[in-house]
Amino acid sequence: MDWDKFFLPYTQAVSELQVKLSYIKEQYEVAGQTSPVESVTSRVKSQASIEEKIVRRHLQEDRLALDLQDIAGLRIMTKYIEDIYTVVELLRKRTDFQILEERDYVMNAKPSGYRSYHIVIEYPIQSLNGEQKILAEIQVRTMAMNFWATIEHDLRYKHGELPAELASQLTDISEQAFSLEQELSEIKAEQ
Repeated sequence: MDWDKFFLPYTQAVSELQVKLSYIKEQYEVAGQTSPVESVTSRVKSQASIEEKIVRRHLQEDRLALDLQDIAGLRIMTKYIEDIYTVVELLRKRTDFQILEERDYVMNAKPSGYRSYHIVIEYPIQSLNGEQKILAEIQVRTMAMNFWATIEHDLRYKHGELPAELASQLTDISEQAFSLEQELSEIKAEQ
């Protein structure tokens, strides 16, 4: 496979979307309003990660663009839980991409304790050969959810399967953090 050619449209999509989604924060600031967006980050999945998924999930190389929805990935961070849903509504109103799927792991956490709102989109890019539609995943989560997910990913995936007791501790920590976030949202609402 020609990986440089394969990655080019994803790199373009991520670059364009990074600019567009980051601009949401600027628009709020120029309007003198508090932005629900704290920051936007992006990445294109690495070749090594894709090759590992090909083996683990028995994927066909000619179907990667359909079978892997997160080759292009963006993450929008918020301060508060309610800001997640404000951002989701803003994304639903956009006309520059089509939402294909939504998964709410904020109010419906995964058994591990993972929380985030995932949106799979179809994004059109313009290339020398005309329009090409790229699948991308946008994750919307609070900074606290991101902190937990980063640590959990490091422990669980980079160091192998965790003993049940440690996995349970991680889930408990997620629940405690979410409870604190809910309290912070209540304090914000009282202002």
